[in-house]
Amino acid sequence: MVDDDPGILRGLKRLLREHGYDSLLFQSAKAFQAHNDFGQAICVILDVQLDGESGIEVRYRLTEAGIPLPVIYITANDSDAIRTAAMQSGCIAYLTKPFPAKSLIEPIEKVAAGLA
Repeated sequence: MVDDDPGILRGLKRLLREHGYDSLLFQSAKAFQAHNDFGQAICVILDVQLDGESGIEVRYRLTEAGIPLPVIYITANDSDAIRTAAMQSGCIAYLTKPFPAKSLIEPIEKVAAGLA
């Protein structure tokens, strides 16, 4: 999970743990991009706006690096342009904060089951 809000990270980590998923937390795109062990990851939850960086651009850099993990975007600043760019990047879900837990867990369960 990559989000510059520590409260969001803690809350999502707790939610994922309740559903049986472990998670790694990153408070910046830079910290996330310095990570190099994605072997156990089933997806990435990316905030769209990360301290001046675009989560969508981070997604493209992952793909260019040969890391084809499914991405779920979360954002507090929804707009048609951002939503369109997120969808064009190939995300499996686009969620506007605050969002129901089910809307995050369902796409993760699909990926984990090999259905996404």
